[in-house]
Amino acid sequence: MTIILRKSYGLGAQAMAGGSHKVPMFVVSWPTGELGGMGLEGAVKLGFKKELESIEDLELRQEAFDKLVAAAYKRGTSLNAASSFEIDDVIDPKDCRFLIVRALQSADKTQPLRNFIDTY
Repeated sequence: MTIILRKSYGLGAQAMAGGSHKVPMFVVSWPTGELGGMGLEGAVKLGFKKELESIEDLELRQEAFDKLVAAAYKRGTSLNAASSFEIDDVIDPKDCRFLIVRALQSADKTQPLRNFIDTY
């Protein structure tokens, strides 16, 4: 099981989830969760580098960057990830203990434990 509380970005997030968000029994997030292939500011800097560099006025460039980052944060919300089945659900934080207990009770105890994490 994987429970995302805040930020879930890149290979670090994959490693924490056992190699993929498809590996655990379930993946849920608190409403505060953010997901992405990498940190969102860095993704905007890399993905829109040419477009941003083409804006000569530094203030206008910063405004364009800020708008792109805001859009990336909107796309990276846990609710948006759940709506596209990237994660299973967005849960109320008060339900965490209940979900953990239920998951442990229903886990397949015949499956061997994985003792390594391979993110590739």
